[in-house]
Amino acid sequence: MCGFVCLWNINDQELARRMIGKIAHRGPDEVRVSQAANVPAIMAHCRLSIIGPENGSQPIYNAEDILVANGEIYNYADLRAILGESAFETESDSETILHLFRAGELRWITKLDGMFAFVLATPERIIAARDPLGIKPLFMARIGNGLAFASELKAYDGLGLSEVEAIDPGAMFDSIDGFREWYRMPQGAAELEPGEDAEPIWRELRLVLETAVRKWMVADVEVGAFLSGGLDSSLIAALAAGAADRPLKTFSVGTTASPDLAAARRVAEHIGSDHHELVFGADDLMEILPQVIYHLESADIDLVRSALPTHFAATLARRHVKAVLTGEGADELFAGYAYHHAYARKPRALADELTRSLGAMHNINLQRVDRITMAQGLEARTPFLDRDLIDFAQSIPASLKMKITDAATQETTEKWILRKACEELLPADLVWRRKAQFDEGSGTVDVLNEALSRRLGLTPPVDRESEGGLYERILRDQYEDPDLILENAGMWSAGRVTV
Repeated sequence: MCGFVCLWNINDQELARRMIGKIAHRGPDEVRVSQAANVPAIMAHCRLSIIGPENGSQPIYNAEDILVANGEIYNYADLRAILGESAFETESDSETILHLFRAGELRWITKLDGMFAFVLATPERIIAARDPLGIKPLFMARIGNGLAFASELKAYDGLGLSEVEAIDPGAMFDSIDGFREWYRMPQGAAELEPGEDAEPIWRELRLVLETAVRKWMVADVEVGAFLSGGLDSSLIAALAAGAADRPLKTFSVGTTASPDLAAARRVAEHIGSDHHELVFGADDLMEILPQVIYHLESADIDLVRSALPTHFAATLARRHVKAVLTGEGADELFAGYAYHHAYARKPRALADELTRSLGAMHNINLQRVDRITMAQGLEARTPFLDRDLIDFAQSIPASLKMKITDAATQETTEKWILRKACEELLPADLVWRRKAQFDEGSGTVDVLNEALSRRLGLTPPVDRESEGGLYERILRDQYEDPDLILENAGMWSAGRVTV
């Protein structure tokens, strides 16, 4: 896991150093700036070594081609075997990108299985691409006749640019051919076929989940897990504990009396994990608020609220491990949000909404997780967003995700099939526990209201306009070009499919 900057047709090493310096927190193990001899590119890279820690430094060269990458390629061992071990000079999973490209297949990028963003330069062209869900970020800006790529928006701050654009999830930019969409989200299914049985579906889902978790645990360093005590993180932790070769380290945060801490303790005891906790209060929130907003690259109220407990979870986990599993993606795949209940009797509309929200994750929850964990040099992994799992989950009828579980009362249960697939992993009351948002279950909302009322001199609860105004002022105070950041900021305001 890393951060990078690439300048194409911009011969300015000092600019590359300045830009990588703004995102060096993404890779505390090593920072390098390189200029290729016969390629019009300067590449800067900051490294968090997870796979191939001894010889996986970047940029990676092969003949005249040069690569910088961020993320993990989970099928790298299989690709190395297919491409031939003799071609490889490092143990890095990222080197597979270079050799796949050089193999010359038309759709070579589709063979990459993982979370990634990369820039690959040759003497004649430059190629930049991003994983299917946009788990890892990638931005591009035009400077004169050249191009500047970077892992975070803040790398461009102070350069006086009028526009920066994100490369979309599942998209590739080629200086010869322009943009193309190499991955399309499969459309979600709506209802069971007449006479179709749900049991084979949830049994297969369990196997696909187990495979995804095992795949996303591949590393040369120890991998832990965030554990909020909610369904999603608890299932990931339970599956990871069963696959680990040592007691899994789990991490939970919250206020003193938060329900998440209590639930997480129960889960940790049940799965036998090596559990760690961090308790925070109102003063702690106010102290870290500017730092969180700066790294988040957004002043959106809901995004900031959920980023605060993520910051504390990352702080705790980084004391013990360099990589963690998280539960992001389950709500979008299996209908886990409160508003999804309104779709229970309209499965086609629900399937369309889930498909839409999966495509929007990169600019909301995935932005939060990436920026806040990488701010502390911690790699966050999201097994629910495994490509094979997405394909299978999208084939599951939405009527089994938000299920009407009582015909008389029309009671609905969110994520029903996910709960059913894994119900023996955890105590029944935890498996069937109603969802609470991370900022609510951790106790963040209550203590944040207390802290904000003191900061703003208002009687609690603080109204959203005042809260949002404070967050925007904090962001503006920390950037030279705040409008550039705010124009590209992740926000929860994306529209929903009409019920």
